[in-house]
Amino acid sequence: MSAQPTTTTVAATPGAPGPGESPDDGLKAGLKNRHLSMIAIGGVIGAGLFVGSASGIAATGPGILLSYALVGAMVVFVMRMLGEMAAANPTSGSFSAYADRALGRWAGFSIGWLYWFFWVVVLAVEATAGAVILEGWMPAVPQWAWALIVMVVLTATNLASVSSYGEFEFWFAGIKVVAIAAFVIIGGLAVFGLLPGSDSGAPGLANLTEQGGFLPNGVGSILTGVLMVVFSFMGSEIVTLAAGESEDPRRAVTKATNSVIWRIGVFYLGSIFVVVALLPWDAKSIVKDGSYVAALNTIGIPHAGQIMNVIVLTAVLSCLNSGLYTASRMAFSLGRRGDAPASFARTNARGVPRTAILASVAFGFVAVFFNYIWKDTVFQFLLNSSGAVALFVWLVICLTQLRMRGIILRESPEKLVVRMWLFPYLTWATAGMISFVLVYMLTDDAGRDQVLLSTLVAVIVVAIGAVRDRRRKNAAVAVDA
Repeated sequence: MSAQPTTTTVAATPGAPGPGESPDDGLKAGLKNRHLSMIAIGGVIGAGLFVGSASGIAATGPGILLSYALVGAMVVFVMRMLGEMAAANPTSGSFSAYADRALGRWAGFSIGWLYWFFWVVVLAVEATAGAVILEGWMPAVPQWAWALIVMVVLTATNLASVSSYGEFEFWFAGIKVVAIAAFVIIGGLAVFGLLPGSDSGAPGLANLTEQGGFLPNGVGSILTGVLMVVFSFMGSEIVTLAAGESEDPRRAVTKATNSVIWRIGVFYLGSIFVVVALLPWDAKSIVKDGSYVAALNTIGIPHAGQIMNVIVLTAVLSCLNSGLYTASRMAFSLGRRGDAPASFARTNARGVPRTAILASVAFGFVAVFFNYIWKDTVFQFLLNSSGAVALFVWLVICLTQLRMRGIILRESPEKLVVRMWLFPYLTWATAGMISFVLVYMLTDDAGRDQVLLSTLVAVIVVAIGAVRDRRRKNAAVAVDA
């Protein structure tokens, strides 16, 4: 039984939420604090951490820890900036809505649509990755059918209510968190010989300095490692979009922002340290089996490969679930600000932006189809043209925060409950770091295509946004005249 849709109003600055309402008119505050806490913790643990770290270790050696630390610091700073703005004004549009106000309508339009594009392409990637694992377990069902099944199930979850999304994500993220925490604890005990029955003995810290030293491929390999690991951090900003539908948005954002340091420290640096300490960086098993499976095998954990497949599948489903949620809420916010079809800004009686969800998943289904039919042409173009978008988003967050600090202080200084450290110097330094990564990607064969094609798409979207903004201003002048 479908409810009659309720049309939301368009407002540049959402007001304070009332009981049972979110700051965005039409959405419901259906996310509990435990949901937000787990979304925040699990948001930094993507499938890329489990499956992408092996290539980084092979290219950089133990020094991959420095690559993860550099990117982790960048993410911490970006999240601090975003937390400052989101705590002052929680909204489902997050950085797109803030860019809209601080930099201009063209900026909010552009970064909002680029971010939506990024996530709907991710839907296809993750649906295919999950289908590969499921087909391995049950080969009687073809891979395309598995991709269809997981997309349909998670679409139904998101359409049910925001609390359904939150509940699924609570358990998906919970499994990831428990798995990584157990890996760090058990692996750490094995590294120092404190784990009974470990087959690896007690390597201690020897593997960090042997086999050519801490940086066997030179200092430059740290930057190569940065390019390989930066995309595994994407998604940490999701909690600021979800906070708009929580019981206490300001508290949720503040808590998530303050905890991002230990989350990255434990889940990324802690788990990668265990891998490079347990195994020589050039061990063939790291590339052959995957870094985490190789480490589990070294410890002597039986069925390590299947255990990791379950964890990776959970991470994939979590990413799919959050990706659909994030894309739909960004589409909702764009519709609410008049930058997308008005139907995107309508919610049903359960506070679900049904049209925004269906539009997002429709593009995701099309991208999945492209992945099976034109994997090396059309889908590869989609993949490359969205590859650097997340870095563009982080850069826009930096530039937006530089302007938003003054706006917040001028209008509601009491709302500045989270402050960026060493403002504005650290904000500019972070923007410089992100810009350097983008430029350095041009020296990498795979990264070059991503930057160039993503920039091409960004230029087209920005041009459309600028034209729309100019027409809107001209229309306003004509009315005033």
